[in-house]
Parts: sequence; structure tokens; C-alpha cells
Amino acid sequence: MANDILATIQENMSHFSKGQKLIANFILNSYDKAAFMTASKLGRTVNVSESTVVRFAAELGYDGYPSMQKALQEMIRNKLTSIQRIEVSKDRIGNQDVLSMVMQSDIEKIRLTLEETERASFNEAVQRIAGAKRLYILGVRSASALAEFLSFYFRFMFDDVICVETSAMSETFEQILHIKEGDVLIGLSFPRYSRRTVKAMRYAKDRGATAIAITDSKASPLAEIADVSLLAKSDMASFVDSLVAPLSLVTALIVSVSRIRAEKLEHNLSHLEQIWQEYDVYERTDRR
Repeated sequence: MANDILATIQENMSHFSKGQKLIANFILNSYDKAAFMTASKLGRTVNVSESTVVRFAAELGYDGYPSMQKALQEMIRNKLTSIQRIEVSKDRIGNQDVLSMVMQSDIEKIRLTLEETERASFNEAVQRIAGAKRLYILGVRSASALAEFLSFYFRFMFDDVICVETSAMSETFEQILHIKEGDVLIGLSFPRYSRRTVKAMRYAKDRGATAIAITDSKASPLAEIADVSLLAKSDMASFVDSLVAPLSLVTALIVSVSRIRAEKLEHNLSHLEQIWQEYDVYERTDRR
């Protein structure tokens, strides 16, 4: 219903009460702001009661206002420009303490991710990654930080890990040109979703490789393609993507794979410790 909510409002406009029409018109004209308002705030904004807002959601077929709000958020999150994000965040934050608001929001995203993560999907992803002949990891823009993090730790466990550079579409395909059955591509993307990541995952699937998506929703274009999808709640703090919950999920993935690849990991780290000591890689804290 998320994609059809605006159409549903327009189709039913003639059946709404006077108060419901005020709500409907506000959503149609300012859905980017309405999606992040509480029922109480939306009611105050259009001069109707909170109960009228709740009844409006029920009139549209939702089981409550939070369900309608979620549908609006899913519809628009991939459409908001950076400027719109800033405008929306001003309304959301208001006069709140930014530090507390952002951190509390991140805590909530981790809690929801833990509750909603399907253990069967998580375990399947772990097994497929652990058994990969070659690992390709792709994340564009802010998701590139997660891709680099994954690549850094997986290189301790695997001989062949490719963190795909993403400066151009053609270069992306050049780097995954030889992907084949037995290989795994991990694609990471959150709103606004990367078209480059979607196309690369589709190519990997066509070549017989396993495609694993780390994204935020079953409605994500990555989830529609992937063999296995791991979902983590993301959010926007102003123009910034808040990826604390995805990072926590990625960390759990690394630790779980390391338990299967323990022998390889211990062998590589033992060798690396000798190299780090020989070449004085780390600052020594015991120097006098």
C-alpha cells in the first residue's frame, strides 16, 4: 500500500469529512513533512484533533496511525533530496537536544533491527559467505564506509576479497567482470538507493553468483534481486545517513563468519602479528 497511499487519498477525497480533507490536502502537498510528524503534531498543524488523524488512517485501511506513517516514510525516503532532508530534520528535531535525539534514535534502530532480523536469513548469509570462493563487496557513497569495514576484516579470513571501487559504472562492471558461480557479491545500499549497486547485483545473479543484500527494507530494490537479504533500520539525521544499526549488523556478520573460518583467521593473524612487530606497525605503549 505504501506506493499507492497518495493515489488512495485522492480517490477517496470526496468521501472524507471536513477535518479529514484538511489532513488529506496537507499530506498530498507536504507528504515529505507529514511522514515524520506524530499524529498529535499533524493534527495541530491542520487544526484537527489527534483522534481525527487516527480515524483518517483507519479510513485509508491502516490498523493505526503508525502504520500509515510507516507507509509514507517508505514511499518517500528514496525520493528526498539532500535539501529536503535538511528541511524535514528541522521539523523533527525542533528545539530538542541534538546529541540526545540522534543517539536515542540510533539506539531504537538497533533495537528494532535485533527484533526484526530473521535468524534463518542471517545464518544462511553467514554460511554462503563462509563458503565463498571469492568475495566481492560493493557499497556506494555513504555505504562505502560499511563496504570498506567488511572488506578490511574479511581479508583476515579469505584470500580473495575485492572491495569494488565505484567511481564510474563502467569501472564497477570491469571489477566484477569475472564473477561466477561459487562467488558471493555483498551489496550494501540504503535510501537513496544506488542504481549502480542494483545493476551490479543483477549482473552477479545472471552470472550464477550468490547475491547478498544488506539494506533497510523488503521493498528495497536490492532485496528484490538478492538470494539473501539482511535488513537493518537506517535513518536520516539531517542530510547525514545514520548507519549505526547496519554497522552493528555487519559486525555480527563478521564475527559469525570468523567462527567458521577460525583456523584461517588464526593462521593469518599469527603471521601478521610477526610482520607488525618486525616492521614496527603499531605504536608501542610500553616505551619509557
